[in-house]
Amino acid sequence: MLRIDQYTDVFVDYLNERIKSREPKNLYDPILYILQLGGKRLRPVLTLMATDIFESDYKKALDAALAVEVFHNFSLVHDDIMDDAPLRRGKETVHEKWDINTGILSGDAMLINAYQLFENYEGDTFRNLAKLFSKTAIEVCEGQQYDVDFETRDDVTLPEYLKMIEYKTAVLVGAALKMGAIVAAASKTNCDLIYEFGRDLGIAFQLQDDYLDAFGDPETFGKQVGGDIIENKKTFLYLTALKRLDPAHSIQLSHLYSISPQDPNGKIETVKQLFLDSGAAEAIKEEIEIYTNKALKVLNDLDVKEENKQLLREFAQALMRRKV
Repeated sequence: MLRIDQYTDVFVDYLNERIKSREPKNLYDPILYILQLGGKRLRPVLTLMATDIFESDYKKALDAALAVEVFHNFSLVHDDIMDDAPLRRGKETVHEKWDINTGILSGDAMLINAYQLFENYEGDTFRNLAKLFSKTAIEVCEGQQYDVDFETRDDVTLPEYLKMIEYKTAVLVGAALKMGAIVAAASKTNCDLIYEFGRDLGIAFQLQDDYLDAFGDPETFGKQVGGDIIENKKTFLYLTALKRLDPAHSIQLSHLYSISPQDPNGKIETVKQLFLDSGAAEAIKEEIEIYTNKALKVLNDLDVKEENKQLLREFAQALMRRKV
């Protein structure tokens, strides 16, 4: 087993080797740009790690890991267009640096490229990877649509929100791990268990992202802090605060989520204070811990060596402490 940073280095080297610019440049340069912006490389590292955990050569999973990363970045390119987001990982988003049409077309090419990478596997491995990928891809689209729908709804519930982030974010984390298990020819039970671990971890990860969006350090977060507040997104923080605030402050919060001031800084600071005063900021930290512990509990049933489980435990605990 390698350290997490070693898996990351191996993956980044492979990405740089495989992803090259070619003609037409206005199609491929944006792909190269978004993939080289960095990021946590969380999902592809999990794919490599899972293959290693099940006693197979992690290098066999490099194409599956790359497919996961290309697909993830495809979804970011299109999400940024839908959200009109100016920054991604501290840099201009693709549609800002080029234009919207380029972002759409380059994103489409990335989705196709992700599928093409599975052609490097044969037989049951190819079928199982492609089947899981197709299921995951459509769930991510469903999650994104729920997210869009929630922007114009005033009756979103916490269970609905948790389902949305499960589909939009968590299923891809689960799939990344399960793909590694599939490449390693792990048992169906182990494949399902490691998927469940990843899904619960993915929900914790997205809740942490929601918290950092409001309370993260702009220097390290890499995205516009307060972006969810600017876009009036009904996150866990908002829904919990709305439920816990007294009627007057609840009405104030609802009103703030119905306006889009030219200078949003005042709105952001007022909303953040309401999140703190209501206890929503503490509640989301508790929820992150609940889902992280759920994920860790699944590891007890995983049929692998105890020392192999330890790396997954360390990974989960590191995510709870992250600042980016």
